[in-house]
Amino acid sequence: MGKKRNKKIDLNNLKPEEEMKYEIASELGYLDKVLTSGWQSLTAKESGRIGGLITKRKRELKKQSEVEKEQVK
Repeated sequence: MGKKRNKKIDLNNLKPEEEMKYEIASELGYLDKVLTSGWQSLTAKESGRIGGLITKRKRELKKQSEVEKEQVK
């Protein structure tokens, strides 16, 4: 079996995608649970909800950038 890695989470040094994930977890009220017990402590429903919102926001950002590109032309 693999080793469990319990590394400290530095909320000030996150990649943009990770930042979005933590932001959504915070909005849904899961951030405390994640910070104390890790992502594995979330239920499938909770993590699926976060994943769904990440996908939705990525689509919105992509659509917004395409609209901005069209306005520049």
